[in-house]
Amino acid sequence: MDQDALFSDAGSVRSRRILYTPSPFARANLVHLQETGRLTATAAHTSRRERLQSFLCFVVCAGSGQLVYDGQHFPLKAGDVVFLDCRRPYAHSTGGSAGELWTLQWCHFYGPCVAAIYEKYCERGGRPVFHPADAGRFSELMSQVYAAAGNDDYIRDMWLNEKLNTLLALLMAESWQPASLRNPRRPARRDVAPVREYLEEHCTEKIALESVAEHFFLNKHYLARLFKEQYGVSVNSYLTQVRITRAKQMLRFTDKAVSVIAAECGLEDANYFSRVFKKVEGVTPKQYRELW
Repeated sequence: MDQDALFSDAGSVRSRRILYTPSPFARANLVHLQETGRLTATAAHTSRRERLQSFLCFVVCAGSGQLVYDGQHFPLKAGDVVFLDCRRPYAHSTGGSAGELWTLQWCHFYGPCVAAIYEKYCERGGRPVFHPADAGRFSELMSQVYAAAGNDDYIRDMWLNEKLNTLLALLMAESWQPASLRNPRRPARRDVAPVREYLEEHCTEKIALESVAEHFFLNKHYLARLFKEQYGVSVNSYLTQVRITRAKQMLRFTDKAVSVIAAECGLEDANYFSRVFKKVEGVTPKQYRELW
């Protein structure tokens, strides 16, 4: 499974790359690397791909170009980061219209969970192209991926899994910027952090979206949109998370009956509480207590 860096000068690019073959275990269970490297264009060119079982992230280190993805055209410049689902057609090019030839760092990767992560990334406002405040963090992480792929550590698939998951977390954090999608002519939207704090403080009570909206003098539909935009989950889903976490604490560290715990979590019906708990945790409250 040894991988050597490949140095090529194939007419339009000069590159240093590693084509990586993960172990069967990594392929089945981990976020695994397929290819990584750095290239500098030496002539104008276009690369087209489609139906690749892969996801691609690259950083424009210098120069400029463009991307065509999902029927949209995106200009690219130094400091831009790109994140794509390569199962869809895409093309990127540099050097057209007297543009400055670019230098890129990239990695292709895949894994059992990556498609779902990408779907969540898009749902939360992630875009194919974004310009982070510090693209150097992405560049440094790409360098770490390259170094990990090139060493002979017997657990390098695990190290690559760690680096690629860090990359996914950074992509999610940096790209989730719903504020940038707002119409600048509209007034700034209200911060709903106090709503989250209110839900945490009052999770033991019966809470309805209507009552929360009324408490904060907001329209319930407007509040629902704001909360989902800011935290990525609905008000009810967040409240359920808080209640289940509280329930798990009591199940593990007290001997209170399940019916009492249900009531103290704001769910007076023990049967309903048990159904909600099992839906979230995969086991009943009683089974959870026995397991832990």
